[in-house]
Amino acid sequence: MSEAASTILNADRIRHAGRELLSLALIDARNRTLRWLSAFAGFDASVVCEEFDPPLWLIGHVGWFQEFSIGRNLRRGRGDVATSEATHLASIEPRSDGWFDPRVSERAQRWRDTDVGDAHLRDYLAATLDATLDLLERCEETDDGLFVFRQALAAEDQCAELLAELAQAAGLPAGRAEGLWPMWPARTRRDAVWFAAQRFALGSPRGGYVPANERWAHDESVPEFEIDAQPVQWSQYAEFVEDGGYDDPQWWTPAGWRWVERLQRRAPRYVEQLHRGVLVQRQGQVQRAAAAQAVMHVSWHEATAWCGWAGRRLPTEIEWEIAACSGVSRGFVWGDVFEWTAARAGYWDDADARGADAVARSFAPDAAAGAEVRVVRGGSRVTVARGRHPKARRFSRPEHDSAFVGFRSCAL
Repeated sequence: MSEAASTILNADRIRHAGRELLSLALIDARNRTLRWLSAFAGFDASVVCEEFDPPLWLIGHVGWFQEFSIGRNLRRGRGDVATSEATHLASIEPRSDGWFDPRVSERAQRWRDTDVGDAHLRDYLAATLDATLDLLERCEETDDGLFVFRQALAAEDQCAELLAELAQAAGLPAGRAEGLWPMWPARTRRDAVWFAAQRFALGSPRGGYVPANERWAHDESVPEFEIDAQPVQWSQYAEFVEDGGYDDPQWWTPAGWRWVERLQRRAPRYVEQLHRGVLVQRQGQVQRAAAAQAVMHVSWHEATAWCGWAGRRLPTEIEWEIAACSGVSRGFVWGDVFEWTAARAGYWDDADARGADAVARSFAPDAAAGAEVRVVRGGSRVTVARGRHPKARRFSRPEHDSAFVGFRSCAL
């Protein structure tokens, strides 16, 4: 990998990227989006339309979001306030708001109303990126001046994850997503890692691009704890299933048990078999997964049920972040799958609770902060490497299991 390619994928560097590095990263993100557009060309993904936005809408929304927050935004140089109550110019595509503004249509309507053609969508994506790069060349090279450009990059990278989720759910064949679909490693299990009681700065400090749900770094105390060195693997989860875990309500929260009964679940999503080998639906076919691979596509309900059965618990956010920031040299491995934590979703800064990050609102509208929403940490193999940051946090509903999410546990 060249030095430039390595740099645009560096999570720390990209959060502080200047104009030149940001330009390269935006081009890289758009090239990935166009590869997903080619992957879905002519493929009928409507079988999952109730749960997902259509691929053409998601891809077009990337261009619309970038144009709306940058090219059409007269306050684009004012930092994070630029995305709220801004005055917007007209789009270069008169129909773009009707097609891609998430405030205009419900999900079911998007499958019916997104009549933009593939070629026309490519032209729109090219034009919006050209305008963005031109404005980037002339913006102030400060955190405020670069904020909307860094935010647009984060949005496009996050959209790539959603397209991967949709590809998995719709059974997109492997050949169509060549170069976009990662391999999940099998890892030898290591002993759990112990951390002493300490005070730790949870969250991100000021400087560079900081998403709303990471603001701001604040000291918290945490007692000593022991945390798994790796996420729970299929071999471990299979023991729970074979022990009747999905048939015994004692391991589940009341809401979790209602979820199991409603869906008649007997294994995680996409799992065909766990006894005598793990078979999963992947890339449009049934494949064998290594027993030492991380469990994925599990809900928070399933993660907490396994922990109860195993006599363990999910980590708190601060435990997970301490381990990710300082435990890698001691064997702590993260980044194969997103990971559930015990935390309820919420913003640490009251101002951000009132005007949450535009990326979160646009790309995860069902995961707003709230009592029933949980926090996931880390990143997965489908996450663009520059998005896998130890401070990154996402909000997700406890029943959500289409994402590439697993979990690890802590000692009680």
